[in-house]
Amino acid sequence: MKEFVFFNPTRVVFGEGKTTLIGELTRPYGRRVLLVYGRESAQRTGLLARVKASLAAAGVESTECGGVKSNPVVSFVRAAINLFRHQRLEAIVAVGGGSVVDTAKAVAAGVHYEGDVWDFFKGQAKVERAVPVLVVLSLAATASEMNDGAVITNEATRQKFGLGGEALFPKVSILDPLNTLSVPKTYTMYGAVDAIVHALEGYFSGQDPRTPFQDRLVESLVLTTMEAVKVLGRDLSHPEARAELMWCATLALNGLTTAGVGPAGYPMHMIEHSLSALYDIPHGAGLGVVAPAWMRYQSARIRPKLARFAERVFRCAEGTEDERAWAGIDAFEGWLRSLEVPTRLRDVRISESDIPRIAGNALMLARKWDLTEYSAGVISKILRFALD
Repeated sequence: MKEFVFFNPTRVVFGEGKTTLIGELTRPYGRRVLLVYGRESAQRTGLLARVKASLAAAGVESTECGGVKSNPVVSFVRAAINLFRHQRLEAIVAVGGGSVVDTAKAVAAGVHYEGDVWDFFKGQAKVERAVPVLVVLSLAATASEMNDGAVITNEATRQKFGLGGEALFPKVSILDPLNTLSVPKTYTMYGAVDAIVHALEGYFSGQDPRTPFQDRLVESLVLTTMEAVKVLGRDLSHPEARAELMWCATLALNGLTTAGVGPAGYPMHMIEHSLSALYDIPHGAGLGVVAPAWMRYQSARIRPKLARFAERVFRCAEGTEDERAWAGIDAFEGWLRSLEVPTRLRDVRISESDIPRIAGNALMLARKWDLTEYSAGVISKILRFALD
């Protein structure tokens, strides 16, 4: 096990009906807040009304800032920063999924910064200070509710980049499984895929080859997520399955699974960010395409871990190590298909002729993340595994 520092100050309040606590939990951080939410679901389900009522009952005034899209954009962030400043607000309450939470974090970073908020994403500025962010989560997927990262797309440059900093950990995150009951099947499955690939990034890319605790933790998260998804495939309103999926998704990227594995890249996410930046496809759908393709390309390098993954998760125990590894990839891809998650570029209406454009775009992020082995040529080869 490699040396590490694990730090996560987010206070998680988990349980059915805990949404009603958002007012009293927000009040210590400010009496005037920016209420950030998405386009439709929070209003349609009544979640936004419940949050506003709780805030009002606690004496917290809210200025609404709705309309965050699925792949959030920097133009919205800039407008929200201006609104926050103009109204002289004190904190942010994010109501929604990862896109909403990421937007709230970007706004929190930008409020006290004199330059353009995109400077953080380009690496030209460091987040030293941020306004408090509190979360009422409504989608299990990104774990943004318990980490310090945020991903935003620049519409002008077609760059989907991230920022981070300790100041961006949410102060409080309410994980109320009841808020996820209305999430449709498609996005429930996309969220589960995102959570699983988050866990698998460090599992396959960590530098230490022997990390038994971390490996078992990831395998447990994957298996539990798959079990929850199986139940939700039959009954989307199953409360216990919704709760299991919500907590697994949060744990998959809160720093715990990678503590001790050594430096680990996120190459599958690096490539997928270009798919959603260029074609505005759902992040989970893009990961369904990229993850099996990446595994096939890297199969020789990560064969022992692939074979272990195949044995522990999909019970592929027959054959040589190489045969088990490939059987595991096939099983994983089959599981994705069973959820009706895309696994081929054509499934998301991307053709072979688009690969050079995707690779060129992804190369920018590969360089930013110091993933030096990923040239445009390598990225193209990986994507070709996602062709027919």
